[in-house]
Amino acid sequence: MNILDPQGPIGAAEKSILIDSVAIMLAIVIPTIVATFGFAWWFRASNTKAKYLPEWEYSGRIELIVWAIPALVVMLLGGVTWIGAHQLDPRRPIASTQPPLDIQVVSLDWKWLFIYPGQKVASVNTLTLPAGVPVHFSLTSASVMNAFFIPQLGSMIYTMNGMTTRLNLLADKPGVLRGLSAQFSGDGFSNMGFEVRVVSAPEFADWAANASQSDLELDAARYAELARQGTKVDTATFRLGQPDLFQQIATQAIPPGEGPPAASPKTSVSPRSGGNNAAR
Repeated sequence: MNILDPQGPIGAAEKSILIDSVAIMLAIVIPTIVATFGFAWWFRASNTKAKYLPEWEYSGRIELIVWAIPALVVMLLGGVTWIGAHQLDPRRPIASTQPPLDIQVVSLDWKWLFIYPGQKVASVNTLTLPAGVPVHFSLTSASVMNAFFIPQLGSMIYTMNGMTTRLNLLADKPGVLRGLSAQFSGDGFSNMGFEVRVVSAPEFADWAANASQSDLELDAARYAELARQGTKVDTATFRLGQPDLFQQIATQAIPPGEGPPAASPKTSVSPRSGGNNAAR
């Protein structure tokens, strides 16, 4: 999950912004460090050439340097961030000769559900993408807020219950990547990762065709089983038995999941203490 090894244009652009920002900040950090050591050496007690000016209190040239350099850094960083924020807007489609692939994402407690409406299939904790094809994600949450993130592809985005967010990504070449939940969402948060399989376009077509013939069907009843809290779930593919399932989840036509338990008036301060101390 190395963000400095991007596997798509969005990740590569974000890496460029990161490197440019660090370089701009180092332009003031490095001279400041050098000047600190330089002043300490020049004004040492044994240097008789250093001038002692106890009455000195102001220099216009020093004030100009002190304010101009940080102002330039802020303007450069602001420019890089402003341009990047518009160019890498998650909702902005990726220019490509290939039509985008639509994938609907639902964050559950504590697993990920991926629905492919065009292929009429779905999968749990495994995301399969065709290389070189832009992907348009529609994301929602079945319970609490979460965050969808594939570090090597870029652009972390939140999922929220009763809302739909949008994200566009593209993977350059076949390979196996890792995705994760970047928002604490309860007990099983740390195990809420998923595998991203990037395959060629023909392999993706074969995978979708095979998945559409699966014996497992994803309908409201099976979704209710998946929505139960837990991390012990086998990665599986389903044929989509209810085409409007994502819409029903996002509009809360299907009731939200239970989410983390509400705080109790008496909670244990530390799970290792074995005690049950009253909340203060």
